Amino acid sequence: MMKSFYSILIFMVLLTACGGGKKEQASSGKATPKSQNTAAEKENNEWKEISASVAKIESYDGTRILEGGQGFFVGKNLLATKYSLVNQATNVQVKPLNEDKIYIADKFVAFDRINDLIILQVDSINRTPIKLVEGKVPNSAKTMLISSQPTETLQLLTGKVLNLTTVQGLKLYRITNRIRPSQFGAPVFVSNKKSIGIAYSGTVMYEPQSFTIPSMYLAEMLRHKKENPEKLESLKSTNAKVSAENAKIKGVVLETDAGNITIKLFNETPEYRDNFIRLAKEHYFDSLLIHRVIADFGIQSGAADTRYANPGDNVGWKGPGYTIPAHFVPGLYHKRGMIGSPRKPDTKNSRRRSDGSQFYIVTGRRYFDNELDDMEEQNNYTFSAAQRQAYKTVGGAPHLDGSYTVFGQVISGMDVVDRIVKVETDKNWRPVKDIRIKRVRILK
Repeated sequence: MMKSFYSILIFMVLLTACGGGKKEQASSGKATPKSQNTAAEKENNEWKEISASVAKIESYDGTRILEGGQGFFVGKNLLATKYSLVNQATNVQVKPLNEDKIYIADKFVAFDRINDLIILQVDSINRTPIKLVEGKVPNSAKTMLISSQPTETLQLLTGKVLNLTTVQGLKLYRITNRIRPSQFGAPVFVSNKKSIGIAYSGTVMYEPQSFTIPSMYLAEMLRHKKENPEKLESLKSTNAKVSAENAKIKGVVLETDAGNITIKLFNETPEYRDNFIRLAKEHYFDSLLIHRVIADFGIQSGAADTRYANPGDNVGWKGPGYTIPAHFVPGLYHKRGMIGSPRKPDTKNSRRRSDGSQFYIVTGRRYFDNELDDMEEQNNYTFSAAQRQAYKTVGGAPHLDGSYTVFGQVISGMDVVDRIVKVETDKNWRPVKDIRIKRVRILK
């Protein structure tokens, strides 16, 4: 019986060696046609080529690591990613998905603070740029992210576009892909292998959601990129040389839908002056709404969530991502025509730090002595004789003195401000008919 068992075993081995297994597979009808294998391999190879233009990034302040995420090449040596991942960095380590070599980026050619985008220049590299979708993508379009885990067969993480919507004042695609923090900055693709933008996620109305910052903004940045790249560290602060040049600036013109308003920025509050000029040079204020108009007080603008705001949206809650320390200067107070910086209330902001970009222009009203006496008692603040005289004659907003920073003054165009302050508003003091700052022009 044992001899018979070994004879059967040898026969099975010989049958396998002679290709019996292949014959059985062919007869089963389950073999994949060669043409299908070739198509799948071609598709996989195409995505592998694209993955060479996607990179992991880590940002550093000197040698201290800050943030990690991804980016992708939109030019041969130009890498797009989220601005907030690198805006405090002096250098960024860039590691393409298809290799272990690390490249260094310490310069940028364009950035958009409101849309949270930046384009870095990466030295010593040459990659095929990923193509961008510049138009609108239809709802339900299939979306894909390339997995950062290297495998023989490239893994694509799929989802779909839900809609193009406005979230906290920003135009974004909502997508069904689950985006992890390590994927922030990754390109989101559609079926034609073009990118519709940059991936990230956030919590909206207590619900985690995934988004894509549309690639149309990247395309616009590429069209207006700097010819001479700037150092990343220049995003962190204004140096002494630039600050000295800012002190010589004669004024700043706010070109609005209602007319021009020319303002002077006070050298007594240099951090506010330099911040306003830096944002103006970035075109940060361009297309922002004058979103708050209050009779007997004034007008307010500079909120990042107003650029793409729809009619009826409750806006005015988003700044540039930072605040500025309070700076109260004797002699600078809220008389008519003064410019100040709004902030969160004392209960949430004990140090009275100002919003990084919003500002108001005071129209105010005239006050009587007894009203000013009551304010002194309520606010534990004493008005000078000059303040009292100003508030009784030209008017202003005395209740803000000693609590809100004044950093500028209107020198021309108060008639425009007066027209704006009389427009019809909704219950949130937003003008019913939009009034925008078209651009901000610096007078040197």
